Amino acid sequence: MLKGVAFDLDGVLTDTARAHYRAWKKLADTLHIPFDEEANESLKGVDRMGSLALILGDRSGFGEAERLRLAAQKNDWYLEEIAHFGPGDLFPGARAALEQCRAAGLGIALASASRNAPLLIARMEVADLFDTVIDPASLAAGKPAPDIFLAAADALGAAPAEMLGVEDAPAGVEAIHAAGMRALGVGTRAALPDADWIIPAIADFELADYAA
Repeated sequence: MLKGVAFDLDGVLTDTARAHYRAWKKLADTLHIPFDEEANESLKGVDRMGSLALILGDRSGFGEAERLRLAAQKNDWYLEEIAHFGPGDLFPGARAALEQCRAAGLGIALASASRNAPLLIARMEVADLFDTVIDPASLAAGKPAPDIFLAAADALGAAPAEMLGVEDAPAGVEAIHAAGMRALGVGTRAALPDADWIIPAIADFELADYAA
């Protein structure tokens, strides 16, 4: 029986992808590293330091202190991009999906790689609908490792088999399955071939379809 649902944020409940892309693009440009929207696709579902590592590749001269500085600079630019986020930036149906889970008595977790997730859900006025928000900084490994979803299950007092994970990125679906959960993909079957179920958008979320 389903006891809890762990939602990703970016691409599932709201779209911060353009804000992330513009911030990473600005950083890459300052470093004279080629970076475009195609390259940005490889960052989906990956945490900040992991994304930076992908952008830098095997380039030398970037020690730990410099990487932390670059990540902080990118985050500053990203925060400028999302400064005016509000309830209107939720995807259509996002609040209704959360409320379906709440009405069914399920635990609700936010399992986002973004360290700014608590700020975003507060600005979009849905923070009260989550029982727990997992801090990615507290985890040993980011997606596609299962850590964030295992932490969500633990926080909700549910076994992984009693959890549903909702993701829009292949790395997220892989993490959900590695945790021993079922995965609902938001997007297309071509993009998320391993998801247990697929919906085109969160507006198509129907809890009864995944609760059995």
